[in-house]
Amino acid sequence: MVAAAKDAGVETSLDYAIFQNYGYMGLYNGMKAKDIKAHKGLKENENILDHMGYEELAANLFRATQTEAKLKRDNIQGKENANQTHYNVGKEVRDTISRLGGTMPEELPTPEKSIKQIEKEQKLLNRHNR
Repeated sequence: MVAAAKDAGVETSLDYAIFQNYGYMGLYNGMKAKDIKAHKGLKENENILDHMGYEELAANLFRATQTEAKLKRDNIQGKENANQTHYNVGKEVRDTISRLGGTMPEELPTPEKSIKQIEKEQKLLNRHNR
């Protein structure tokens, strides 16, 4: 998605952070990354994606892939238009979850262990079992 966003005019790391927040705001009912972290009880330096279960991660992956496809397909130009596109796609994913009777992403449980913690434990286990 980074390349598609860049092609649309999202150029700096700050632009990209703002662009990402628009996607989160669409999917998480107006919540930005910092709001999601606070809601989940995460530290500022922790990555939201590392603290998602499969259902929430899948919703975010679908949001990202569909935003990338739409940016390319519709040849979206300008960071404001890219931001709005990301928001709209996130909102559509949220609306679909709602229509299906699903749990909103911000209400899904946060796994006890992050993916990084699981990976670290797996490496230690693999070393131990050699």
